Amino acid sequence: MIRIFFFISILYISNIHAIDMGQTLWQGNCVTCHNPTKAISAPSANEIRLRYLDAFPNKKDFVKYMSVWVSDPQEETSIMGDAIEKYNLMPQLAYPLSTTQEIAEYIYKTDFNNN
Repeated sequence: MIRIFFFISILYISNIHAIDMGQTLWQGNCVTCHNPTKAISAPSANEIRLRYLDAFPNKKDFVKYMSVWVSDPQEETSIMGDAIEKYNLMPQLAYPLSTTQEIAEYIYKTDFNNN
């Protein structure tokens, strides 16, 4: 009985970690500039998500392109040239690719209009 409880507890904790990591990274790193629904000092998260979904509907492609671009933002490879004209190019950030991948996965699955 104790082993079953232990196993269920581990699964529960693992699921919480998997669900919350992208959101935690988003809240700690991205929200400062990217409001979920309002474009203030940069495009809103919702605007970014919709633009990337339009260009990359497949999750794997979405996450790969976004995470690589955020790791090394360049105007030439951006799919949001209009946002660069309005807000300037996103600054170079020192996040590991694994972090930007977690954030991109969170953005892919999150409807910011319902948060």
